[in-house]
Amino acid sequence: MGVGSRYRERSVNYWPGFVDALATLLLAIMFLLSVFVLAQFILSQEISGKDQVLNRLNSQIDELTSLLALERANKQDLQDSIANLEASLSSTESERSRLEELLASGNTDTAATEERLGALSTQIDEEKQISQRALSQVELLNQQISALRRQIAALEDALDASESRDRESQTKIADLGKRLNVALAQRVQELNRYRSDFFGRLREILGGRSDIRIVGDRFVFPSEVLFASGGAELNEQGRAEMLKVGQALIQIGSEIPDDISWVLRVDGHTDNIPLSGTGRIRDNWELSSSRATSVVRFFIEQGIPANRLVAAGFGEFQPLEDADTDEARAKNRRIELKLTER
Repeated sequence: MGVGSRYRERSVNYWPGFVDALATLLLAIMFLLSVFVLAQFILSQEISGKDQVLNRLNSQIDELTSLLALERANKQDLQDSIANLEASLSSTESERSRLEELLASGNTDTAATEERLGALSTQIDEEKQISQRALSQVELLNQQISALRRQIAALEDALDASESRDRESQTKIADLGKRLNVALAQRVQELNRYRSDFFGRLREILGGRSDIRIVGDRFVFPSEVLFASGGAELNEQGRAEMLKVGQALIQIGSEIPDDISWVLRVDGHTDNIPLSGTGRIRDNWELSSSRATSVVRFFIEQGIPANRLVAAGFGEFQPLEDADTDEARAKNRRIELKLTER
């Protein structure tokens, strides 16, 4: 009869353990994704800043290109004006030469011809001055165009460098994501290995007691082993059992690397029978929380660092069994210990 009862108990607890293992795997995956998203956000901020620089460089290049086109148009206009001035100057000089020949031959009105020659000489001098000023402006425009070309070349070099750094950043993001996933997966595997070692040592220490079970990745202690009915203070038997657990945790904790952020989570659970509400503890929420806190305080007394411990109360809202029987309620009244990530 006893063998059959133990067999039924193990068969009942198999499925919750499987579900808890899947839940742990899901939490680990969510943690990996959260860290990866955070890393991508930080790197995306850096890339966003580089995109702003690239946009600013492109805008400056566009402005300088427009200015260069305008300067080239001005230069062409001046060159056309110079060509017109040179044509006019050539025509004026030809006219002056003709008048000088007429004046030398004596076949014209000397006074009128000399007056016309003076006017032509003045016009030629003015046209030469205008032409010289236009040439000076063309030279200045040539210098400005050369300077603009140098600025555009410098900006294009800067743009190429920024685009190269952007490509390098994208490569770094992909590489960081891969390395981050590998590193986090290694940390999860390491913690799982230490969790298995911890559970193995607890099995040895507790001597394979039938009333202390493993459900998924947690050790489950019936509340009756640790506390008096309705009480939240560890009894003598409970202190003895938790002392064994504390010693095993101190031993395994000294072996876990410092860069693995681990905690022992102590979860308190009750059955679904409400308390009277007239005692020191008012309801099942407070009872489950007080019991978990009592276990945590005992571990602290044994020398386990407080930052490696977490106490949580779940009341009657996370039952192992849903049946409305005394046996199911007894299984639901429990303390669970879980070695997990912070």
